Amino acid sequence: MSTPIILVSHALCPYVQRAAIVLSEKGVPFERRDVDLANKPDWFLRLSPTGKTPMLLVDGHALFESAAICEYLDETALPRLHPANAVQRAKHRAWMEFGSGMLNLIASFYNAADDTGMQHCAREIHARLSQLEAVLGNGPYFDGDFGIVDAVFGPVFRYFDVFETLADFGFFDGLPKVSAWRAALAARPSVRQAVSPRYNELLLAFILKREAAALARLATGAVSRFDNPDGDALAIGPVNVAGL
Repeated sequence: MSTPIILVSHALCPYVQRAAIVLSEKGVPFERRDVDLANKPDWFLRLSPTGKTPMLLVDGHALFESAAICEYLDETALPRLHPANAVQRAKHRAWMEFGSGMLNLIASFYNAADDTGMQHCAREIHARLSQLEAVLGNGPYFDGDFGIVDAVFGPVFRYFDVFETLADFGFFDGLPKVSAWRAALAARPSVRQAVSPRYNELLLAFILKREAAALARLATGAVSRFDNPDGDALAIGPVNVAGL
């Protein structure tokens, strides 16, 4: 692959994070170019059939869909992050899809209109995490060594860092293996560096914009609990996070 590779991005998109993590794990140099999904530029719409991020611009080609991008990267750059065994590789791909389903459930959680709906989604999230608990081994990652399935779940777990500042939803109660996996991913440099230092701030702002949602009402009084590195109260300024 020749450089520069450009990862077309959005600051909060978990699917972008997957691609950024895989690029980082493989040591592939790339430029990250954010687009405003509420006001998509013409060049982006010409190249992206779906109008969604991520998109990878490489060697004159525009690749879209995070799974396709990650598979391309694994086929063209070392180290390989998928298992060599075909059956294990298929299992990993299936759990990647499971991770995408969890992102949909997380969206239902933060969009729930009332407490009843939000708590129902929280229980569903715990049930999904319990399914993961049943298949995890001894760690530290999904199947021992770091793989693309881990790149999928790093962004999934990142949401809970903000949710848990608002209330105790019991997402990880009784799930020691998943909790340990979450902690290992949070400590991984490629996962940490897949978002900007302002990620938690931007996610909270995104939640607050969803005024009809129960989580937004819960979050209204929580902004002051986010501290910046200087120790001052974090002020949520105007941010454009529409279009997720």
